[in-house]
Amino acid sequence: MIVALIIACEVGFWVLLAAGLGLRYLAKKPALGAAVLLCEPLMELVLLVVTTLDLKNGAEPDWKHGLAALYIGYTVAYGHYTVTWLDGHAAYRLAGGPKPAGAGYGKARAVHEWKLWVRTVIAAAVALALLQMAIWYVGDAGDVSSLRAWQSSALRVAGIHGLIAVGYTIWPKKAPEGAEERPVPAKSG
Repeated sequence: MIVALIIACEVGFWVLLAAGLGLRYLAKKPALGAAVLLCEPLMELVLLVVTTLDLKNGAEPDWKHGLAALYIGYTVAYGHYTVTWLDGHAAYRLAGGPKPAGAGYGKARAVHEWKLWVRTVIAAAVALALLQMAIWYVGDAGDVSSLRAWQSSALRVAGIHGLIAVGYTIWPKKAPEGAEERPVPAKSG
């Protein structure tokens, strides 16, 4: 049931995103579109509650519970970013808004990759915290080895993503011929 709910949350995310952006830009109802987009975190809350209830009702902790924790962590860290990114592209394509800036080249691209890595670290931290709470909740009553394995996976993903950011720093992506390198945005104070 947990896997089906994770799939439903992912499908629901994209359905709500398409509906929210459609209402916002095609139906010209920005307030209603924003309201639909604000419903997205409710799905992750449902997933968290159902996963917790599953463990409370005596389910043996396994890979499904770990996957739910990683999914929630990813959504916390990347959900708003994804919505904002797609909103910018929808505004450009459907409403004549400005063209969204790309990730860039050189130093700008390296900065972008480090910012994404910070999001991955946040996702891993959320997943680690949820998994640790599940481990404490289950305690000695069950085998928590799969939850600990998911903790290791979350740390590995953050580490690998860090290596990717280091790679963009050491070997910056070069702009193609004729493309100009965009400057690194200044921090607003």
